[in-house]
Amino acid sequence: MRFLISLAFLVLFSTSAHAAIAFFPAPSGNSAAPVLTVYSSLDEPLARPMIIGFQKANPDVAVRYEDMLTGEIYDRIVKETDAGQKTADFAFSSAMDLQVKLSNDGYAQRSELPMSGRWPAWANWRNTAYALTFEPAVFVYHKPSFRNERPPATRAEFVDYLKRQGSAVFGRIGTYDIERSGVGFLFMSRDQEQFGDIWTVIQAMGAAGVKLYSTSQAILERVSDGRFVLGYNILGSYAADWASRHPDVGIVLPKDYTVVMSRIGLVPEAAASPELGRRYLEFFMSKEGQTIMARELQIPAVSPDVAGENTANTMQEMLGGQLKPVPVSPGLMVYLDQVKRARLIARWNEVLRLQ
Repeated sequence: MRFLISLAFLVLFSTSAHAAIAFFPAPSGNSAAPVLTVYSSLDEPLARPMIIGFQKANPDVAVRYEDMLTGEIYDRIVKETDAGQKTADFAFSSAMDLQVKLSNDGYAQRSELPMSGRWPAWANWRNTAYALTFEPAVFVYHKPSFRNERPPATRAEFVDYLKRQGSAVFGRIGTYDIERSGVGFLFMSRDQEQFGDIWTVIQAMGAAGVKLYSTSQAILERVSDGRFVLGYNILGSYAADWASRHPDVGIVLPKDYTVVMSRIGLVPEAAASPELGRRYLEFFMSKEGQTIMARELQIPAVSPDVAGENTANTMQEMLGGQLKPVPVSPGLMVYLDQVKRARLIARWNEVLRLQ
């Protein structure tokens, strides 16, 4: 199953330590064309096919694409709105909790679109925040290290493997640092809800000298060259991209359950040009836009109208109840409560340190 991301090289000019801007003039050549402003956590080279597709359908619209961290997107929209300023016309972020919080707190506006009524119920919060991608958390492994046995396919098998291998794999396991990685924290919080024995898994990783990182790349680099034998709960889209370019990287969708996260799109309440934001969201949700995402960005599509292996429909047909999509709902905000968040992180650190 493919859900790969095609990477392209582009030189961008920095606007801050974490943000970069790319400008796409209107294809019509109109220098006075309206400008759609997008705040996004998806790297611009990956987003480029979607922007080009949108502009092909809207040749008299220019696009200003601001690539930034998920926390920056949230902070910018809140600060600009609270200051009475205009903000982005469209926000696209992998921080599901922060996007839902924007919607819940009145920083996003309703977008009644042609696909709104047909969008999966779990992926639509009050026609305000829409899940636009379908990205599983996977196990990654170093293929040469598993020539004589198959890699773990469940969390119980993962724990058993770590115990059996002992010192042979000590310090060669990687996962996200949930204190620094938003997606890592999201996956861990869902693990706690889905798997009653999750702390046994964390304890086993601690005993195996697990190494923690804030990015997928740091883990995948080490799996690809054999420094690591396994990576736990890695974002599948990035893992698949890495595997497509590094043949020693293998991927397993856990058979006990596979958490699926999504990137959420919304139109901010204080958008400078909300009609352009809605037009971009409508394109993102259209059959054409979702097909571009699945085939060119190689990120799984959510739309029920898009067929093929790189879609939520096909993955759900093949894997059924194994897949556990994270619903777009206020439930995502539970761990934005600083007390609850701190408790989960404290227990995580305590269990890892017990070893």
